[in-house]
Amino acid sequence: MGRHEPMQPLFASEKTAARLLDMQPAEFRKLVDAGALPCAVRHGRWDVAELQAIMRGTKIKPSEEFDL
Repeated sequence: MGRHEPMQPLFASEKTAARLLDMQPAEFRKLVDAGALPCAVRHGRWDVAELQAIMRGTKIKPSEEFDL
């Protein structure tokens, strides 16, 4: 039998999304509430691909500014 790649989640809970971004859930929630990170897409889940794009800088718009 061949080896299978581990499945990558499409969506993540708040706790998992925070962990993906290497931060505490409270810090993640603060950034979501401030509009710096997107809100949950559905049922309290975040789109993992969107979070990855934000971290890579491909999702950020240069004109966006926000205060924490």
